Order: sequence, then structure tokens, then C-alpha cells
Amino acid sequence: MDTTELAWVANSARIIRSLIGKRPVVLVGLMGSGKSTIGRKLAQILDVDFFDSDAEIESAARMSVKDLFSVYGEPEFRALEQRVMLRLMDDGPRIISTGGGAFINPEIRAAVQARGIAVWLDADLDVLMERVGRRETRPLLQNDDPEGTMRALMDTRYPVYAQAPIRVISRNERKDVMAGEVVEALRVWLERDAETAEAALKAHP
Repeated sequence: MDTTELAWVANSARIIRSLIGKRPVVLVGLMGSGKSTIGRKLAQILDVDFFDSDAEIESAARMSVKDLFSVYGEPEFRALEQRVMLRLMDDGPRIISTGGGAFINPEIRAAVQARGIAVWLDADLDVLMERVGRRETRPLLQNDDPEGTMRALMDTRYPVYAQAPIRVISRNERKDVMAGEVVEALRVWLERDAETAEAALKAHP
């Protein structure tokens, strides 16, 4: 970012901090969409804590997500994920990076919608496959057709992610640029939300 862009992001960050209150910002999207990478940079810009839900799950279980899937199966993993996410939603402001299936859980989604602000990092298939292909820690893709699996996940999960009030296209761009775009989208949404709340108060004093 150049000096002008940095100043713009810094100003937006100040506005966000003045409007966000105690609400966590929850990044949702498929594996490979950049939630953890962008989330850490976003937390740095906003000067708030960052939490990766998968890392918190691994800390609670004392084993990797991959091993949790292998030893206990997906249902047990999802139950632990729900407990961890509901705990993380109890305080803020903070940035929370979620696993790809977290926002699909109705109870987690309801908690995020009630107490936080969801931001969907929407990425194309090519971007996702390029990123996840570098790792062997994705249990849902450990099969003979990972691209087909990813397509199926996009078909089922994208309509749910679309319930997030903020959507940012995740591209192969520098993390500071992507985090800056999230900051701007978040500022715009928060200002509109504040205006809506003020109008409602005036209409019903």
C-alpha cells in the first residue's frame, strides 16, 4: 500500500473501533479462502486480538484437526467446534477465523448473527485449489477427487455463507491489500448499521 492507502485504512480502522462495540468480527468461507492469513492482518490493523477457531479446537483437544477427524469422526469434531465457537463469541471486539464448516452449523450461525459480524471471504475454485493443494492437513479433501469435493462444498456451503452481511472477494493479492479491503467493507457496513439504528430511534423515540 502507498502512503495515501495506508492513511485511508488507518482512518477506517478508527471509525470501526468507534462503532463496533463488543462485537467479534467472524471470517467465514471455505478452506483456502484466506481466513487465517487475512484475519491476522486485520487484527493487527484494528489492534484487537485474533483467534483461529481450528487452533483453539486443537488446543482444547490436544490433537490436530486431521487426527480429530481420523480418531473421532466428523460429528465429534463438529460438537467440539460448536463449544469452542460459542465460547469465542462471548467477548470482543476480536477477529475470529473459522473452519469452513462452522458457519454451516445453525447454532453457531445464529450466535454469530446475534452477537457478531460475519464477513464472507468468497474465493473462486481455482484460487481455493491452488492454496489447499500446498497442504495435506485438510481432512475433507483426502480422497481421489479433491477438486470434485471442493465443487460440492461450494455448491452446498456458498448459499449459507451468503447469509453473512459482508462479502469480500478473496484473490491472489497481498495480505495487506486484502485486509484493507475487509476493513473498508466493514467500515461501510458499520456506518450503515449505525445510521439504520439512529433512524429507528428517531422513528420510535
